[in-house]
Amino acid sequence: MISYQITAVDPVAHLFEVSMRVDAPAKQQEFWLPAWLPGSYMIRDFAKNIIGLRASDEINRPLQIQQLDKQRWLIESDADVLHLRYKIYAWDLSVRTAHLDQTHGFFNGSSVFLAVRGQEHHPHEVEILPPNNISDWQVATTLPRIKGDDFAFGRFRAADYDELIDHPVEMGTFTLGSFEACGVRHDVVLTGRHHCHMPRLLKDLTAICESQITLFGTPAPFERYLFMTQVLKNGFGGLEHRASTALHCARNELPKSMDAPVDKDYRSYLTLCSHEYFHSWNVKRIKPKAFIPYQLESETYTPQLWAYEGITSYYDDLMTYRSGRVDKQSYLELLSQTFTRVYRGTGRLQQSLSDSSFNAWTKFYKQDENAGNAIVSYYTKGGLFALYLDLTLRLETNGEKTLDDLMRLLWQRFGQKAIGTDDDSHQQLYSELLGRDASAEFAWIDKAEDLPLAQLLAKFGVELKLRASSSNSDQGGGEAEGLNVGFGAKYKAEGMGIRIVSVANGSPAHKAGLSAKDLLIAADNLQAGAQFEQFLQLYQEQKSVTLHWFRDDVLMSGELPIEVAAKDTVSLLISDEEKINAWLG
Repeated sequence: MISYQITAVDPVAHLFEVSMRVDAPAKQQEFWLPAWLPGSYMIRDFAKNIIGLRASDEINRPLQIQQLDKQRWLIESDADVLHLRYKIYAWDLSVRTAHLDQTHGFFNGSSVFLAVRGQEHHPHEVEILPPNNISDWQVATTLPRIKGDDFAFGRFRAADYDELIDHPVEMGTFTLGSFEACGVRHDVVLTGRHHCHMPRLLKDLTAICESQITLFGTPAPFERYLFMTQVLKNGFGGLEHRASTALHCARNELPKSMDAPVDKDYRSYLTLCSHEYFHSWNVKRIKPKAFIPYQLESETYTPQLWAYEGITSYYDDLMTYRSGRVDKQSYLELLSQTFTRVYRGTGRLQQSLSDSSFNAWTKFYKQDENAGNAIVSYYTKGGLFALYLDLTLRLETNGEKTLDDLMRLLWQRFGQKAIGTDDDSHQQLYSELLGRDASAEFAWIDKAEDLPLAQLLAKFGVELKLRASSSNSDQGGGEAEGLNVGFGAKYKAEGMGIRIVSVANGSPAHKAGLSAKDLLIAADNLQAGAQFEQFLQLYQEQKSVTLHWFRDDVLMSGELPIEVAAKDTVSLLISDEEKINAWLG
């Protein structure tokens, strides 16, 4: 047995304290901490937050610890029992690591619990203790409980280390709600100040969860599920786990009443919940062979992330629609925004989906100001590829087969059997459903080209309309009037001008000489401001406009050519109600 005790020992200093006991250790016992956690494909070096690691034997004699590298330690001893004690600095307000202050505590096990080399498959126990002088905190986690009432501090168990680190923990004075979906208990925990109308949230999540369980078939792959959300002024993000998800959202994204319409803010939160919940099947249980088991000490490469994040990104919006939370036009607006995010980056013509997946560690998760010119997201373009597969299958089988059938086959043949998918597994199953070889369809995974979706959508009663952006905040969808003059740079208002965030290659901004981080202060000797793109529309009859900007503390200038704005914004419009019902009916 390997046992841990974790205490929020000093919330003001953001410190958890962990003590652990290892029975029957090896004479040369190694300990290690993951460098990354499943679902977030970047080396994060959690061990950097360990403070004051100490070891002793069963009679409390201190033992020497040899550090082997950034995340491994070795203890040589004849002791029958090893005790380790250390602190964890927890001040990362994210869903990935650990965060602790006077208001709440949160941690993923991968960032706080040392693993015992050679004993990762043994049972693990952990006792979670409250901070001193704070009596009203509760605990939310899906770790199986040994001792204590629901949401009370107590003792928990895990079958092995992999299970131990796949149940995040939230503690504090949170708002709690519960519902049943297909007979499974679901809990909702909101931490932070908010004005959420909980009955409305529970109603909408029930519909989404039941739609997804029904898609894959009962029973659900968990006995209980937990949505835990940190509510912030501005926040967005989520990370999936085997029976829970950790989320961040903004206060304005939660519903205020039972009958309020699902606006864009609330829709954003619901689709985030839908996305992470769909991962309960697609990546937590249906997963690449390279992830069985996870190798958490270094990068694990796979060209399949398009299938696990891309297909999930297609279904997160779709299941929000199918569950009746948004209407057809609202769903098409969400899909339009996915198209727009892809089309606005010339990186889609530089990087394929398989390459994007394989290089997630260094390119997608470490994006810089040139990302739009160099890479494509396996989330967004992967979602479009899932749409392409769905519509193609529906068209060729006269609606008898859909992408739902592919997901069910993946679940039955891989997920339920804990068998990892090969790089061609999706293609093989899709070919089986299609009744012919699907090599031509799956060749798009290795192409840095736009998918032929406009023609497909037209056959399902949807017109794909490309237009220019109407403003710097236009995300796509709707029928807004596009700008006539293009700029080609993302920016934000700042002090005496606008700060350039990124520049599209070949755009007017690029030709003028602008680069990311430049502070554009003037155009035509007039101060640049937040409405800069609208300002440029005054110069449609000119060939160029003189710009002045600072790069560091050097004043620079250049000529911005007046060019027609790029048509990189997508609106999906219903052209035939009868045809669209073959897809969204």
